[in-house]
Amino acid sequence: MPIKSYLAHPHEGKKMELLKTISEIKECDVIPAQNKDVLIVVTETNSRVEEDVLKEQLETIPSLKLLAMVSGFNSPKSN
Repeated sequence: MPIKSYLAHPHEGKKMELLKTISEIKECDVIPAQNKDVLIVVTETNSRVEEDVLKEQLETIPSLKLLAMVSGFNSPKSN
């Protein structure tokens, strides 16, 4: 199950709009930085295909300027 973390940089003045939009995506947890105009986004999906679809969805958000992956790993499903 892929788990990745990103720094999401909003367009100027769009931090709260970006926060609201990403918060509505069930595969995402989002935390706003208190001292910078950036959001921390953690994603968890069930497969690489779902992760690719989610990343494309994130990258099409109009208030998003830049999405930078910080770390990622894939843990195998337990039987």
